[in-house]
Amino acid sequence: MTGIAVLSLALSACQPTPSNTTDAMAQEWSCQTLDSPFSYDVCGVDTQVLAGDDYSLRLFWQSSENAKTLLTFDNLLNSLSEPQTLAFAMNAGMYNERYAPIGYTVIEGEEIRALNLNEGGGNFHLSPNGVMWWDKENNVQISESNALSAQLKNGEAEPWYATQSGPMLVIDGAIHPKFNPDSSSLKFRNGVGVCDDGRLQFVNSNQPVSFYQFASLFKDDLSCPNALFLDGGIASALYAPSIDKHDKKEMGVIIGLVKTKK
Repeated sequence: MTGIAVLSLALSACQPTPSNTTDAMAQEWSCQTLDSPFSYDVCGVDTQVLAGDDYSLRLFWQSSENAKTLLTFDNLLNSLSEPQTLAFAMNAGMYNERYAPIGYTVIEGEEIRALNLNEGGGNFHLSPNGVMWWDKENNVQISESNALSAQLKNGEAEPWYATQSGPMLVIDGAIHPKFNPDSSSLKFRNGVGVCDDGRLQFVNSNQPVSFYQFASLFKDDLSCPNALFLDGGIASALYAPSIDKHDKKEMGVIIGLVKTKK
């Protein structure tokens, strides 16, 4: 295994930046760079806007034309049809040497990879891990993997999109029990949280941090009762032109906020 896949959200350079948008646009989505409690970039989107026709949260992996892995934000941008632009983008999860996801992945209702409940080493298997998923009605959730397994079996969950990664950062308001506040393992990290204010917060650290520090950001600063680690180290990637971010890394699955022009 060489890396971790990426879910991504992206902004078009022709779209307005947070400094000159209307209040309505700022409430729909925004990206910014903050310096406390450590330096990080965060892109947030109000989940209510996903119920309309203007924005959609999507996962991307392969080109529809030739089934080749997209790999980069540039290839993703080139794959969009003319009415569509990307608001912001991020890598979405862990992947193998072929850039295929190693965790549960669903794209437009098609299961790309089955739910992975295996034991093993590495961050992905630092249980509990979890799944970010949403149904056709765009109800977005982050669920612990075993809990989602039960929901899938009894039909309570019907993901239209899903990406599995690990470990969970925050679980029902509590930091992952295996994280050490005094850990000296510091790395660049990225993750996503479903937060109390109705927003999804996608975070990419600009400096090495521990799992505990990263989880504390979601719990204490962003008020996200559930948050999921997506990847770290050289695999963390963000595309957010409004704050001059455009990583050129290769990745697997990408998560993106798509705006459809009217």
